[in-house]
Amino acid sequence: MVSDAVSAPVAKGRRAGADTAYPKYVAGKVGGALVSLLAVLVTGFFLFRLIPGDPVRTMTGGRPVSAAQLAEYRKEFGLDLPLWEQFTDYCGKALTGDLGTSYQFRTPVIDKITEALPNTLLLTGTAFVLYTSLGMFLGTRSAWRHGRPADRLNTGLALTLYSVPSFWLGLLLIIVFAVGLGPVPGLFPTGGMESGGKEGFAYAVDVAHHLVLPVITLVAVEYGQTLLVARSALLDEMGSDYLTTARAKGLKDDLVRRRHAVPNALLPTVTLVFVNLGRTVAGVILVETVFSWPGLGGLFYQALSVPDLPLVQGLFLFFASAVIVMNTLADLAYPLLDPRVGR
Repeated sequence: MVSDAVSAPVAKGRRAGADTAYPKYVAGKVGGALVSLLAVLVTGFFLFRLIPGDPVRTMTGGRPVSAAQLAEYRKEFGLDLPLWEQFTDYCGKALTGDLGTSYQFRTPVIDKITEALPNTLLLTGTAFVLYTSLGMFLGTRSAWRHGRPADRLNTGLALTLYSVPSFWLGLLLIIVFAVGLGPVPGLFPTGGMESGGKEGFAYAVDVAHHLVLPVITLVAVEYGQTLLVARSALLDEMGSDYLTTARAKGLKDDLVRRRHAVPNALLPTVTLVFVNLGRTVAGVILVETVFSWPGLGGLFYQALSVPDLPLVQGLFLFFASAVIVMNTLADLAYPLLDPRVGR
């Protein structure tokens, strides 16, 4: 009776601790994400003011402009204010969702982001699904059959492609498969998202045709990272006792891999998937620029060339926010996959 009376409060205390641990864990991760966003907000403002060049003179396109007109332009965009006042104004507006007005387009930055976002999601979203699926499949297969010729081939190819600069591979694909090289004719467009003048199903086919080379570039460069992380995580689980027990029960090898080994090796891969998903929202600047894809990456490159400070700052904040949010979601998903995390 005494032992029952003692064990009851202990069990109750453990349940109470478990009930409060996850909310504290969530609060800590969300608080860290908010601090990171604040740091990005501050960094983005000062970082891009180090870019050489006068945005106002660039906007005039080299035309002769009087000093009075230049002063009027600077006053219109708030560039005549002291730096600290520009900073406080920028932070106050950004916290309410106002990212300012683009210098070159004379439209709100948020409208330009909203306009280009679907194009980026189409390109990098398609590539994300393909390279994540391919990397996970080949990574788990390679780990399960590690040391064999197929494993060495997959690992070597993944390491090679992962080290290739995406812009270089994109240019190479354009030369070979768009322009044509020797006996290989030009099969795909050199850039852009559409040829124009098409509607309905013909338009969808045209967009898909333009999508092939940039998607291949992204998949070729990115799948290797997923493969290597999935392979490494699964190799760490290979010698575990629970896998030996599962085999001793007579379960088939593929069943042991799918039901036991792979789920327990998911944590590092989940982190990578969420980070890559954040990059998907952010877009891939170099690939979109090489293929003249009208997405966020191409818009960022175009804004940097002016420099269009409100547009650059807004895109930088948007890109960083996407990565921070996805990292936070990955952290919050950990305890759902492994109850030991966050307890």
